[in-house]
Amino acid sequence: MGKVTGFMEYERVEESYEPAPVRLKHYKEFVHGLKEDEARVQGARCMDCGIPFCNNGCPVNNVIPDFNDLVYRGEWQRAIEVLHSTNNFPEFTGRICPAPCEAACTLNFNDVAVGIKSIERAIIDRAWSEGWVQPQPPKARTGKKVAIVGSGPAGLAAAQQLARVGHDVTVFEKNDRVGGLLRYGIPDFKMEKSLIDRRIEQMKAEGVTFRTGVLVGRMPEGSRVTNLAKETVSAEQLQAEFDAVLLAGGAEQPRDLPVPGRELDGIHFAMEFLPQQNRVNAGDKLKDQIMATGKHVIVIGGGDTGSDCVGTSNRHGAKSVVQFELMPMPPEQENKLLTWPYWPYKLRTSSSHEEGCQREFAIATKEFIGENGRVTGVKTVRVEWKDGRMVEVPGSEQVLKADLVLLAMGFVSPVASVLDAFGVEKDARGNARASTDFMGGYQTSVDKVFAAGDMRRGQSLVVWAIREGRQAARAVDEYLTGRSDLPR
Repeated sequence: MGKVTGFMEYERVEESYEPAPVRLKHYKEFVHGLKEDEARVQGARCMDCGIPFCNNGCPVNNVIPDFNDLVYRGEWQRAIEVLHSTNNFPEFTGRICPAPCEAACTLNFNDVAVGIKSIERAIIDRAWSEGWVQPQPPKARTGKKVAIVGSGPAGLAAAQQLARVGHDVTVFEKNDRVGGLLRYGIPDFKMEKSLIDRRIEQMKAEGVTFRTGVLVGRMPEGSRVTNLAKETVSAEQLQAEFDAVLLAGGAEQPRDLPVPGRELDGIHFAMEFLPQQNRVNAGDKLKDQIMATGKHVIVIGGGDTGSDCVGTSNRHGAKSVVQFELMPMPPEQENKLLTWPYWPYKLRTSSSHEEGCQREFAIATKEFIGENGRVTGVKTVRVEWKDGRMVEVPGSEQVLKADLVLLAMGFVSPVASVLDAFGVEKDARGNARASTDFMGGYQTSVDKVFAAGDMRRGQSLVVWAIREGRQAARAVDEYLTGRSDLPR
């Protein structure tokens, strides 16, 4: 694969960024993809390693050595055919996937991994610019109707697969625009939404119908999940009108922090904060937008969502940004002998962190302090982990100034009302119970109702959602026709 000695001759080349002072002035993407010659050199670094662990490290099982080799040889159109054979939306994953494939790269064992993610992005960006990405309408229609609830990556992947084999697919989305988490959970500076729009146009040409502003079931009273639906459709309606229903919504129930002072104004879930800026970027006019401008911001949660809050707060012009993480600071370099080819435990510094952020590890929130009903500070305590238990460090309490607190501690489950509306059995975590067994995979406890993505597996990666959407599409196709030519 690639050039036989390429991994010894060439260094890894990273994608370049706009300087922080420049990119903080806008919400557009700021990563510059690899040039053609740079991508070919990266493809040349792919080793003839015998067992390509990168394939298994990738949730959609991308055929990575093959497209690396094709890029190295300059066969770009064949490269996109290979890439699309396993991944419906490489322009999404090429931008926002954390690249577990690179952690599993054989070269990563004692060197620096092949830049697989940057090659993937280079392939799909060129494919769009060259006009190689075209609608693939079915040759014949089956007459079967499928409803998909949720237009995030799982729902979109399933919809495209099912439409291409001839089923009439309708996607229901409660928000005013298609995309789910891709649209309203990921900042535009990480992935511009025009990428979603052009895929939607392709899918419409393939026969997919999109119905936005439609809530399936009912949103529970008091829910803090964003809901702009103008129409409600019952589970019974979908079951009566469609031959199969796929539940592909997200795990939107955020993890809360029930400490004293939680009721104060100025404390918000990340998914109350982030979608608003995306809507403004799209041209919407919002009243009372949550802004970080001129404020001391504390982000509680050290993951990707917390990082997105950091980047957005800095673009608002926050006075200061501090990010909390409950766990100790990870090592800057993983123990490769211990972890390879699995996802390593190590310190990860995002581009948002580099734009300006104080990171605090091994810190817990004890109380929110406020005046006149509004948050003014956060009382914290340092913690240690002993025998798997969190222990407070005596005498380490302090109060940090805060005008805005953003809770970004992950998501616990789907919004229960959708699953309850269908009467679907749930697992111990509140997700839809549906196995991935080869026979009858992704089927729930209710006849002709399937579940995939975060609604089935819980909070996860976009690339896992695409995988589950594709596999669920095959299961639905088998259910409807008795067989399927779709890939598993």
